[in-house]
Amino acid sequence: MTHDVHIIGGGLAGSEAAWQLAERGLRVRLSEMRGAPEDKGGEMTPAHQTDGLAELVCSNSFRSDDDSKNAVGLLHHEMREMDSLVMRAGEVARVPAGSAMAVDRDLFSAEVQKALSEHPNVEVVRERVDALPESGLTIVATGPLTAQSLAQSIVKATGEERLAFFDAIAPIIHRDSIDMSKCWIQSRWNKRTEASNEDGDYINCPMTKEQYVAFHQGLMDGEKGEFQEWEKDTPYFDGCMPIEVMASRGVETLRYGPMKGVGLDNPFDTNDEFPQGRWPYAVVQLRQDNKLGTLWNMVGFQTKLKYGAQVELFRTIPGLENAEFARLGGLHRNTFLNSPMVLDRQLRLKAAPHIRFAGQVTGCEGYVESSAVGLIAGMMAASEFTGRDWSPPPASTAIGALLSHITGDAQADTFQPMNVNFGLFPPLHEVKKKQRKEAYTSRAKADLAAWLQAGELVPA
Repeated sequence: MTHDVHIIGGGLAGSEAAWQLAERGLRVRLSEMRGAPEDKGGEMTPAHQTDGLAELVCSNSFRSDDDSKNAVGLLHHEMREMDSLVMRAGEVARVPAGSAMAVDRDLFSAEVQKALSEHPNVEVVRERVDALPESGLTIVATGPLTAQSLAQSIVKATGEERLAFFDAIAPIIHRDSIDMSKCWIQSRWNKRTEASNEDGDYINCPMTKEQYVAFHQGLMDGEKGEFQEWEKDTPYFDGCMPIEVMASRGVETLRYGPMKGVGLDNPFDTNDEFPQGRWPYAVVQLRQDNKLGTLWNMVGFQTKLKYGAQVELFRTIPGLENAEFARLGGLHRNTFLNSPMVLDRQLRLKAAPHIRFAGQVTGCEGYVESSAVGLIAGMMAASEFTGRDWSPPPASTAIGALLSHITGDAQADTFQPMNVNFGLFPPLHEVKKKQRKEAYTSRAKADLAAWLQAGELVPA
């Protein structure tokens, strides 16, 4: 079909942008290189496993779903209010994860793909796009793993060198290979949601001090993946740092990070150091990864250890001695634009304003943030196509604060990928610190409601 807007990239941001445009009556061509035949440039990225739209390549968690005092939970709320496809599919594919929102990654991808494939205004085309189009409304949502040919075209158009960081993936384990006689199921502080399992949402593998110290040393000594010379100065993103990098910061670091035992009541009475009903010295948590509950991922265990070293070390964890891995951890290089310098306030490339960017390539970090930027890019493109004036969401909202950070509030010379957080919001210094998070969310909800009432969601 003849299209009104061309979207390049069928990840979270591209899929969300396509949905927003299609629901407003615009015809969309959605190009995705995964699944394309060889003569169309079909290519798989270093991190993807399938050719499904909106595949989740790292964790299966959208993080906190608490919209009362949590910035990402607030972003969930705002996206639901804006008819987000990602949030719709997330509810269908939801799996227990305490107060977090986690999904069965395969079911989630299938739901997104079904919605777009069946939409009369969307044409999904399996093809690789090697250069930025010279004309026509375009949204580039190729993510941090943009194919090299297109990345070079982007560099040429921006006139700026790409920035980059490393991102790591956590292992996934088959549930029936976990020895539950050494583990127990519980959510930290026994927090529950409607989606929670009866006993709790995390499998907890406890460690004594002796086991923890030995494990820490194993992380230090384990064989790591080698870097190319040009990769050695590339920084990690703190929100997805390899566990061995965290461990290198001190022997106690992991006990105050992903291996903290607070709020978890150990049911095993093994020795005086590890008494029944007390918090373990350290713990490895696993979170359900699919709807069936057959796959569980190691929370916070992103790693760049070589595969053999991973299997050997992780099988020293109590309960995982015979663990079978559905996927081992990995490391890939992510790229992003210096957006405050090269994009305008509507995510358009200053050097070629018919082209917008969306998703993680803009310098946001996280599944939800990427989807939210795709959502807003789709709304912007729809307004531009129909000749309507664009009024951005207030900076006091989560999506508005994130957009402001990407398109100009951040310093271009120090720009780094960012998760949504209250530090991006206009401050409320007059509110007491203990009440400030609730105040941010209350203000944001009211301001978003007013913005939506002004007609920003009315189809063109």
